[in-house]
Amino acid sequence: MPHPTPSRRARLATAVLLGTALALTTGTATANTTPTAAPGTTTAGTGTGQYSGTVPLGTTPSGTTHQLRDPSRGNQRTLDALNQTSGPGVLFTDADDVWGTGLPSNRQTAAVDVHYATAVTWDFYRAAFNRSGVRGDGVATTSRVHYGTNYGGAFWDASCACVSYGDGTTPGRPPTSLDIVGHELAHGLIGSTANFAATGEPGALGEGTADILATAGEFFAENKADVGDYLLGERVYDGPPRRMDRPGADGVSRDYWSADIGGLDPHAASGPARHFYYLLAEGSGPKEINGIAYDSPTYDGSKLLGIGRDRATRIWYRALTLHMRSSTDYAAARTATIQSAVELYGASSPEAARVAAAWKAVNVG
Repeated sequence: MPHPTPSRRARLATAVLLGTALALTTGTATANTTPTAAPGTTTAGTGTGQYSGTVPLGTTPSGTTHQLRDPSRGNQRTLDALNQTSGPGVLFTDADDVWGTGLPSNRQTAAVDVHYATAVTWDFYRAAFNRSGVRGDGVATTSRVHYGTNYGGAFWDASCACVSYGDGTTPGRPPTSLDIVGHELAHGLIGSTANFAATGEPGALGEGTADILATAGEFFAENKADVGDYLLGERVYDGPPRRMDRPGADGVSRDYWSADIGGLDPHAASGPARHFYYLLAEGSGPKEINGIAYDSPTYDGSKLLGIGRDRATRIWYRALTLHMRSSTDYAAARTATIQSAVELYGASSPEAARVAAAWKAVNVG
């Protein structure tokens, strides 16, 4: 199953029960069958995405069709932008509640990946942080796929609490993978919490936070077709993807903090934040995780032990939501995360000590 097992959820901080949101299971739908569920009721559709494989989808019956709308997750909707850049788009509908083919030529396929990944992110925020939706208000995101013509990226729009996804600059490679969806949705969470400025070190921390939450969400999903890893965008883009263990491997990101880092593009400048999170979660040196080899160095040559993804994510989220502000720079992020580790685990805890050590390992503090 692509969703986390109960034992996995039990290891998260809040151990929140997800209720009806977890009732979706992959099932078999019969073609040309009139939906029998009451209006507004979530039904269990099935979809095949390009990146996520065959997955359950939360859908809504409407007459003799189903809509790609999920009332159990704040009325999450996925629309076809019809390759336009204006207008609301058209809500996807389907007669038999079996969506997509796994091929990008089918317009539903990108919608499957996005609808599924958006649901995973909702479940992840609820389980890990007891947070209802990206803004914490119980209202879900509206997603639009097939945005524009040859549009290569994806973006969060705070004015409509929506995300738009193009068809990609490489034919057949839309930016709709689990980690990219998680990254864009994280910008909504960031905007309703620390709300980092877009440039300088705060901008770097914004992009780093989006990558951290996207990575944690991908591991949470336990999707067999797209296993959790510390790479960003590797399913979509050619060339070296953004990495957490060695950010500089992409040729533009920085592994460590330096005084000029605020002048870089925020994605490149986010390297030390990504690197800090990886070192805090997994530690330094060579290791293999889910079949991928990592070998994370440190600025000071130190050998670090990790505290695990769950605790590292919990510390970062607490710092983000309670102690970081729009002007927070790397030095202030260090202070915020150490404070959060102390609040969660105690001043003399291994977690607090390893937060400080991980920042030193990326040349902060």
